Amino acid sequence: MLGSWRAYSEMFCHLRPLRRFGLRKVLPHWLHYSRALSGAEAINALRPFYFAVHPDFFGQHPREREVNENSLKRLSVYLENLQKPGFKSLKPTQLTFYIREKTAQNSSEGQEPISTTGFRAVRFTLHSSDLLSTVLYILNSCSLPVEHVQSLNTNVHSQPLKEATGMPDRPIKWHRSYYSFTGFKDPDEDLTHVSRVETTLTSWLGSNGKGAVKKLRNSLPLRKELDRLKNELSELLQLSDIRWQRGWGVAHRCSQLHSLSRLAQQNLEPLQNVKGCTVVFTDRSGMSALGHVMLGTMDVHHHWTRLFESLPSYFDLQRRMSALEAQISNLLGGIQVVYIEELQPALTLDQYYSLLHTFYNQLLRSRVPPHPHPQSLSGLQMILSSDRYAPSLHELGHFDIPALSDPASLQSFMRTKAQQARENMTRREKLKVMENELIQASTKQFSLEKLYKEPSISSRQMVDCCKRLLEQSLPYLHGMHLCVSHFYSVMQDGDLCIPWNWKKGEAMK
Repeated sequence: MLGSWRAYSEMFCHLRPLRRFGLRKVLPHWLHYSRALSGAEAINALRPFYFAVHPDFFGQHPREREVNENSLKRLSVYLENLQKPGFKSLKPTQLTFYIREKTAQNSSEGQEPISTTGFRAVRFTLHSSDLLSTVLYILNSCSLPVEHVQSLNTNVHSQPLKEATGMPDRPIKWHRSYYSFTGFKDPDEDLTHVSRVETTLTSWLGSNGKGAVKKLRNSLPLRKELDRLKNELSELLQLSDIRWQRGWGVAHRCSQLHSLSRLAQQNLEPLQNVKGCTVVFTDRSGMSALGHVMLGTMDVHHHWTRLFESLPSYFDLQRRMSALEAQISNLLGGIQVVYIEELQPALTLDQYYSLLHTFYNQLLRSRVPPHPHPQSLSGLQMILSSDRYAPSLHELGHFDIPALSDPASLQSFMRTKAQQARENMTRREKLKVMENELIQASTKQFSLEKLYKEPSISSRQMVDCCKRLLEQSLPYLHGMHLCVSHFYSVMQDGDLCIPWNWKKGEAMK
């Protein structure tokens, strides 16, 4: 629901956002006098957008997937705030999304050229206080159709808004006294300020610190409840760990644990199969490539029960997978086949076994001779991908090998790059040790309750961030939960997100 001030604001300013975004020339005439959308209608109108950016479609691109996940969280907060009664103003919010592409298109203003991976990056800034204008701006920024929005606006005014209110067909620039009297913020002033001033860490913490502290305090009872539930279930089911694949809020996580707890009370026997496993709440039920038991948050207890009952067959598949990895290792000089969760698509155990089997058969069909030095690649690591690109050596020291690689050229490539791989792995280990030391030092210096990073943040980026943090005096961080990410944000439970390359004073070159 929109508050009473929204109706008053729309009476005078409904057309202004359309002109500011340059939409009036490109949108059908009915959008200039249709009624305001409800929250549910806005979600419905944005379906083409959600389909284009949904993280599940970026499984083979972890970095882009996480960017979309984080941007969707911030967009959700923005849309929620638009519908809050009495919410007078919103800070301009800059978002980045990766859009799936089916065919090549010319890039438009604000968009990057389409990449070879089948998606393009789109960046835009939300600054409208009108829900309909925001929806249209998002769709147009992503070059998505807007005609379907008409069907959501069946109760349009009988005459155009400008005729109903006597509004002249020209841009309106209200005098600053209007904003002083009404308490509304001048959006043009906000935009001018944003474009002129670069956000720095100190200024952002100064503006958002108090709000974050309030959210954190409000979340403390639920955080304690979450810890209690997690400990009780871990002890009852003898679990190795309980994790979440998504950045759900504390309330959402508590709800999921309550659901699992109720299932354990109703039917404990099937759940005893999960002993020693890690349980991960995610989008689908099954077993992950790492052997974690995945519980789909949209599934009902019946689906979870069937999964727990079928775990013995998954454990058998795990054993066959390990044997297959060992056979591949023997054929390729003792190199270890690994699955790195942060760098690879989210695969189920079945999918990963199929990928291994495809690669193993490729080796057998090519009749690859045994490696002349059976353990010459011992201590090195390789990951398998379904991409059709050439083999490569990652900066972290592991080989990235397509499942359909030519085995003969693959062996030659790995032998040639073996020494460089060992050097990269040594640097990686040193960097990891340095990262952990800097995290501990930063946590202690700023009296942080928790310091962590998004999976897409590399050790090198985290090291750079922490080194620069330790040079600062940041009293705002005392007792806070700090997440190093790619953007500034205050999460719903009070966690502070800062970009790893945050700016101090002038922008970094």
